[in-house]
Amino acid sequence: MRIAVYGASGFTGSLVVTEARRRGIEPVLVGRDVRRLRRAAEEAGVPNAEVRAAGLDEAREMAAVFAECDAVVNCAGPFTRWGEPVVRAAIAAGRHYVDTAGEQQHIHRILGEFDSAAQESAISVVPGVTDDGVPGDLVAHLAAARVSIVRDVLIADLRLPGGVSRGTARSMLAVVGSTGLEYAAGGWHADSGEEFDPITPPGQTRPASLRAFALPGVVTIPRHVAAGRVRGAIRTEVATLFTGLTEEVAETIPEVVPMQARQAGQWLMFAGVTGGHGERIHGWVTGPDGYGLTAVIAVETARRLVEVGAPAGALTPAQAVDPADFLEFLTSAGAQWQVGED
Repeated sequence: MRIAVYGASGFTGSLVVTEARRRGIEPVLVGRDVRRLRRAAEEAGVPNAEVRAAGLDEAREMAAVFAECDAVVNCAGPFTRWGEPVVRAAIAAGRHYVDTAGEQQHIHRILGEFDSAAQESAISVVPGVTDDGVPGDLVAHLAAARVSIVRDVLIADLRLPGGVSRGTARSMLAVVGSTGLEYAAGGWHADSGEEFDPITPPGQTRPASLRAFALPGVVTIPRHVAAGRVRGAIRTEVATLFTGLTEEVAETIPEVVPMQARQAGQWLMFAGVTGGHGERIHGWVTGPDGYGLTAVIAVETARRLVEVGAPAGALTPAQAVDPADFLEFLTSAGAQWQVGED
């Protein structure tokens, strides 16, 4: 099996290459700069890996490279700026596509505008395959299945402030610079800015204050859960850090997050579901090293699209993979998850 990793010389891209090698999958490193790609291949332990040059403005060349692979993993963000050409090239090549975007507007657009083209090419297109987008979407699906009528879903990223890469900072600039969405009355609208009650994360004693935030789950969950309302939130202190970012500050952040900082960080995705009769179900997924887990998620999703299969079209994570089975797979990478009543 061969996976084209676009943006393989970046931080997340290099982690995906390393994970593909660990899984016995052949990575093909694709991007603009051949020298950087060769260096990334050596650092990932695959010095003889195939390296192919294809810029974002070289659609034909990009599609030709993708056609020689089984699937495409796009790691070149910010995706609202650079994601569309890679999606189009994968569709033109007839190859399954996933990306590591955390940008709500990009994910919303891909799901809304590329479904027909993906169906015509008989491929699956799954954006937002990350440590927040996938676990949050999957556990929300499982929690919502516990009630007959879903009145409200809150998807929350409850991780504490920690080390971020320059790529994450750039992507968060794109997120905070756009209008966040919430889902209500059968459609997506600008986030109302309504306040949230504090949540005490699993295993902790101190409640976390929350602020509305443009999380991927807001635009993915309503596509597989018949919910009256879906909102997204993160810890207030994390939201404050992101909203204070500027382009100048983002460019001073190191490209790579050191392993020690990655392993010290703990990500936690929470889904709170309120049923039509007042039932309250919660689900959560947590684990260490969100960056490493994103690589695991991206490679495994691509593998399943190729070897297991999924419907053709633009899909959310819960539409592309079996939610419980995938979350169980993630426990091998250190994740823990649970669904239960409040």
